[in-house]
Amino acid sequence: MQDPSNISSSAEAQIEGQNPSKGKWKNLGIRAVSALFMVGVCIMPFYYGGVFWGALIGVIGLRMVYEWVRMSEEGSSFLRYIIPMVGILATLALTYMGQPQNAILAALITAILALFERMQRGGGVWAGLGFLYIALPTALIILMRGDIIGPASNGFKSLIYIILVVIAADTGAYFGGSYFKGPKLAPNLSPNKTWSGFFSGIVAGIIIAAISAIFIGVPSLNTAIFAVPLIICSVLGDLIESALKRKLQVKDAGGILPGHGGVLDRVDSLMLAVIFAYIVMVYLPQYWPIS
Repeated sequence: MQDPSNISSSAEAQIEGQNPSKGKWKNLGIRAVSALFMVGVCIMPFYYGGVFWGALIGVIGLRMVYEWVRMSEEGSSFLRYIIPMVGILATLALTYMGQPQNAILAALITAILALFERMQRGGGVWAGLGFLYIALPTALIILMRGDIIGPASNGFKSLIYIILVVIAADTGAYFGGSYFKGPKLAPNLSPNKTWSGFFSGIVAGIIIAAISAIFIGVPSLNTAIFAVPLIICSVLGDLIESALKRKLQVKDAGGILPGHGGVLDRVDSLMLAVIFAYIVMVYLPQYWPIS
């Protein structure tokens, strides 16, 4: 029996194209409740950082791996989940213990093992690259946050800045695109995304970045300017997952978050933004707005 989240890309486009804004507004209430629930779950581990944050990201990583395996190969046996699940736990544990080189090695070994395990059935690249797609940003989220309790650390400030900008951009795009409509941003990938939503998201992200800078204690202008490439990365991350889901003929990665779909559906905008931010922080620290 086919998973209810699996539909053809043409059917998805037809459903979404009938009245996109109506579908969006219809789910607004349940989306808000799900978002508040996620904030409630994450707020304390994020504040304390360290093992609490690492454990939460570990659970989230396991869920994303499960969603990816189920999405990329319908009817997967339990054995096919073991390799990436053990691998994500090893990668994140080594990251938390301050061994990033070993964490990278664990991620690469896991990706290779997942690729070979799947290769005989076809589609091995989905197993290997899919694992890296999840492992890299989740490990960086643990690495960036660190283990210093409270908002005094740069890790807390940097990660909350990234998260707030991405959420603001998503929210701005949701409301702006629903209200203004207009030309589609990438109709072959995501029929509901519009240019009006894209620019609304940039405006919302810049505003929140400037406001958050006041509380973080850094110049608002710098955070507002840097919000733009962060938002562009978040949109690209969203479109990448939309392209993957179209390729795999899947509407949502899962259904654990009512109104949002799966965990992968909710954090897709954050993943590429985190990678971009970490690269800037490490290799171009003079351009990172938080110090």
